[in-house]
Amino acid sequence: MKDFKEYAVRPAKFLLPKEGTDMQKWSVVACDQFTSQPEYWDEAVQAVGSAPSTLNMVYPEAWLSQGDGRIASINAHMREYAAEVLTREVEGFILIERETTDGLRIGLLGAVDLEKYDFSADSVSAVRPTEGTVTERVPPRVKVRKEAMLEVGHVLLLADDPLYTLVEPLYAKRESMPLLYDFDLMLGGGHIRGWHVREEFFPAILQAFEHLQAKGGGLDFAVGDGNHSLATARTCWQAIRENLSEQERENHPARFAMAEINNLHSPAMEFHPIHRALFGDCASLQEDFIAWLRAKGMDLMPGVKGTADLKINGVPYNLVDPFVPLPVGVLQPFLDEWLEAHTDVKIDYIHGSEVLSALQAQGAFAIWVPAMDKAGLFPSVCVGPLPRKTFSMGKATDKRYYLETRRIR
Repeated sequence: MKDFKEYAVRPAKFLLPKEGTDMQKWSVVACDQFTSQPEYWDEAVQAVGSAPSTLNMVYPEAWLSQGDGRIASINAHMREYAAEVLTREVEGFILIERETTDGLRIGLLGAVDLEKYDFSADSVSAVRPTEGTVTERVPPRVKVRKEAMLEVGHVLLLADDPLYTLVEPLYAKRESMPLLYDFDLMLGGGHIRGWHVREEFFPAILQAFEHLQAKGGGLDFAVGDGNHSLATARTCWQAIRENLSEQERENHPARFAMAEINNLHSPAMEFHPIHRALFGDCASLQEDFIAWLRAKGMDLMPGVKGTADLKINGVPYNLVDPFVPLPVGVLQPFLDEWLEAHTDVKIDYIHGSEVLSALQAQGAFAIWVPAMDKAGLFPSVCVGPLPRKTFSMGKATDKRYYLETRRIR
């Protein structure tokens, strides 16, 4: 049997907070959530108080206007926590049970080999993005990671595993694994438990990896969440590797990035739409969209609520073109062009129709987008990445929370 070097994901050495740490305060949701709701992050600050927290090691996108000053504070907290808080070492994998609004999501946390991941549009790597990477979103994240001592991650990888060969057999044996954590996540994030997957389970994991590799025909895993974080890790690694020997590159900690593997076929892995909220003068947007579509041989017609492809500021529409596989595949190119010509209008990508409705009530121009059928994901990714923000795995509070850490230098 092959060893882990032949595959895209390996075991790693993780660091967890010492016993007695308030884990609910320690663990916070992914930084790219609630970007138009700074009040969520204000509430997180109140919940954390002065306790040790991953909130102090990440840069929520809702706060990006604070500039680079926060980065120095992030690095200082990493050094402090590495010395005083993160005293539990866990080597191997971590099996995770996460309560979400769609059910129990079971995952396996390991480390992605960044030599086996490429986020370019024509990528044929073993790990590929599911959506187009917005290259301008990477440099700000590189500023945070390039000097960081520690990594905290929210990357979710999807495995096309209809035979349930990887995470589900491990979950069935969880009672024989040491329990690492068991607590309620803050601000409606549900419950989470984690178990230490030790070396005795490695042969079964390797066998599952071999099955997925053979089945995928070159695509082992697709990045479901956190593509820009993984692209950042890859960009940082490419800069570091240039100054290393081949031997030094082999096991350098920055060559890897934390990621949790989930089975696409799990009932808890539901695809949710990512809606669009625009802020500014959008009076001409609907008319411009119709004109843009007609120029390309398509059209919009009024739809019936519940069956429409798109809902634009409260009005349901159907796209009139049977060859269009995804409404977002038409909408996003239009929005990209339209926003270039309307620089006073800003866009945000929203998880949850109730959040979008609230923003619309506050004056935002709201566009509802339908959910994608997850069965088409891997065939689509084999052809190329989907338009960005095509789907979301769960609501905002279902996203991965920062919890485990690992050294990257």
